[in-house]
Amino acid sequence: MDPTTAALLGGFVGLGLGGVAVLAVRATDRSRRNEVVIAPPPDLPPGVGEVLSVLRSSGIVVDRSDRVVNNSPAAVAHGLVRGQEVVHPQLLQLARAVRRDGVIREVELDLRKGIGEGTVVVAARVAPLGADHVLLLVEDISQARRVEEIRRDFLANVSHELKTPVGGISLLAEALLDAYDDPEAVQRFAARIGVESRRLSSLVKDIVELSRLQGADVVKDPTVVDVGAASEDAAERYRLLAEEHGIDVAVQAETDCTVWGDRDLVTTAIANLIGNAIAYSDGGTRVGVATRRRPGAVIEVAVTDQGLGIAPEEQQRIFERFYRVDSARSRATGGTGLGLSIVKHVVENHGGTVAVWSQVGRGSTFTISLPAAPSEGAAAGATAPDQYAPVEFHPAGPARSTRGQP
Repeated sequence: MDPTTAALLGGFVGLGLGGVAVLAVRATDRSRRNEVVIAPPPDLPPGVGEVLSVLRSSGIVVDRSDRVVNNSPAAVAHGLVRGQEVVHPQLLQLARAVRRDGVIREVELDLRKGIGEGTVVVAARVAPLGADHVLLLVEDISQARRVEEIRRDFLANVSHELKTPVGGISLLAEALLDAYDDPEAVQRFAARIGVESRRLSSLVKDIVELSRLQGADVVKDPTVVDVGAASEDAAERYRLLAEEHGIDVAVQAETDCTVWGDRDLVTTAIANLIGNAIAYSDGGTRVGVATRRRPGAVIEVAVTDQGLGIAPEEQQRIFERFYRVDSARSRATGGTGLGLSIVKHVVENHGGTVAVWSQVGRGSTFTISLPAAPSEGAAAGATAPDQYAPVEFHPAGPARSTRGQP
């Protein structure tokens, strides 16, 4: 091949290779322009993860796409976070508003609890965290809200309950002055003033007692309390009232039923149950008080009546302060509406529980369960019956006290 031909062939080959190179470069540029570059997510400020891990409240950090990038364990436990999502739309709206204007927000929210109809009250504080994240701090304040509502209702009820006897005494005093020359009217009004003053005294006494029981260290110096003897003393307090209403009070107490606690408080709790049973029973019926030891070192006191009974929907509320199943009957018998609440607090201060079994028209059984004091004479191997079942007593007869009988 001559030199000229070789030069021409070399030139063509070079042009071809150059064209291929140019096409390859252009294809590479087009491919790079079509690629989506995913930038790594921005890092959280130092120490945020460590702080969230030790928070007792719910802490949540979300990024610009509302994705959860970190959270405290409580946030998951309380159902605020599921995977990388914030469960409640209200919290997401707050996060977006803070991300938009950078203004810290503090609000109280009612959030749905789980899949049911229940709600939980939370205090939420939402603030920006750097340029790319938002921090949500959520505190459950449901218990504080309930306590505040109870306190407010208590004050309102106390005010209302105090106005009734005070107003009655005031009106009766005016009537007494107007009837000073009528001995019969003076005697009648004076008797009514005595009734209202006793009601006022009882109400103030119960309010003071309830306030004391809600304090700390009520049972400061516990002693061994014979619960059977306390039951007898409690029944004796209402023996005369029961006879006036034609109601028998029967007391049955096993031996060796002792607890650690305050004798006066235990007696008061049992007496309140007996008084409540008498108030809601008709004449010719019986109120039974049974004290017994149960397996598991438990002392039970069951107070059973044959009265009106309590509807199921009201049984959950009867231990609330000033709650009455029958307001007219309670006031007619001089009840303050605090007796069962005092029972509940006395029992809780002694480490026990109080429960109720009741059927409308059949009567009720209130059962106090207290931890027993150590005893060598405790019976072993006995089977415990249903503590909510009514206690059976012997056929109607005179009121009596039986110690040491089963």
